[in-house]
Amino acid sequence: MTMFWIVTTLLVVIAMVIFVLPMYRGKEQDQAASRDELNKAFFKDRMDELSEESSEGLVENQDELVVELQQSLLDDVPAETKERKTAVSTAMLLPGLIVLIGVTYGMYMKFGNLDKVQAWQDTVQRLPELSQRLMAEEGETPLSDQEMDDLTLALRTRLHENPNDATGWLLLGRIGMANRDASTAQDAMDKAYRMDPNNPEVQLSYAQTLMMIGDPAQADRARLLLRTVLRTDHTNIRAMSLLAFDAFERQDYAQAVAYWNMMKQMVGEDDPRASMLDRSIARAQAQIDKSKNTATSVSVNVALDPSVKLPAQGVVIVSVHSADGAPMPVAARRLPLSAFPLQLTLDDNDSMIPERPMTSLSDMIIRARIDTDGNVMTKTGDWYGESYVIPLGGSTNILINQQY
Repeated sequence: MTMFWIVTTLLVVIAMVIFVLPMYRGKEQDQAASRDELNKAFFKDRMDELSEESSEGLVENQDELVVELQQSLLDDVPAETKERKTAVSTAMLLPGLIVLIGVTYGMYMKFGNLDKVQAWQDTVQRLPELSQRLMAEEGETPLSDQEMDDLTLALRTRLHENPNDATGWLLLGRIGMANRDASTAQDAMDKAYRMDPNNPEVQLSYAQTLMMIGDPAQADRARLLLRTVLRTDHTNIRAMSLLAFDAFERQDYAQAVAYWNMMKQMVGEDDPRASMLDRSIARAQAQIDKSKNTATSVSVNVALDPSVKLPAQGVVIVSVHSADGAPMPVAARRLPLSAFPLQLTLDDNDSMIPERPMTSLSDMIIRARIDTDGNVMTKTGDWYGESYVIPLGGSTNILINQQY
């Protein structure tokens, strides 16, 4: 704000000079101009009169009268005109200057958004603090939406003043990624990379931004940047993580597992990230196993325990559940009560919803239940049986011998 007061004070002083100067010079100049114009007009009129009188024979010595007229005109110009200054009273100037200053700052206070300018300057001063919090470790309080907006404003101000600040462009790009603003993130990261292309942090962040865009050509460039980082630093966890994620998204599950296994060896079993890596490896491995398994069905043989008495009416519901035993079936089929044992094959045609076919499960549990009222929500008193976990393409025998 110091610069603000310096600039505004300078402008007000200039305005005061413009206000005062005419009061010292304007009166004298106006009086002199008026006197000259009056004398010229009088001289011209008198010359016209002398010409008329001479033509009528009333004047014999016209030349002498002209000389006398010229002499009287010169005598009317005071000798001290160029040196005389018109006195201006301070009492006349002071109220005007006070009004000028009051109106200037008053109008600015009302319409100049001084509070917003002050808030902007305060935000710029908080740039180091906000930047440090943006880079906070996991578990620390993240920036709020308002603080992210403040950080963006402060960074853009700093980058306007210093457009060659690679670190500033890097931070702005990370803010763009956090806000899912791909355009801002890419533009900022591109500037940071052009200014500091050998900085691993810039390379990693730029690669992550290019992956976020979803353009295949940009994704190829991102992979090249990440491999460049790994050639320099073979233990860079972040580069491996991004490459593993990219491989998983491209359905290159074997490559993803390889990267995650390397990361697991580097972090160690006691690291909290190890369990997350185990889950990621299991997901990728399940996809690998699924791609190797070409089976599309399971075979089921349902038998009835001798102690179970069949109801007079009802149906048999054979259902497929995920290996964790979730109650919601993935596939199911209704069969009429008939002579046991029942033999059937379940496939994707028995799936409950098209978006989740039965073949999406690599392992499953099969259940068989005698339903007596046709209401799937009512199970009290129903007899049932279930299998162990079996793989897709396998077969199982189920014995109905338990009762809800």
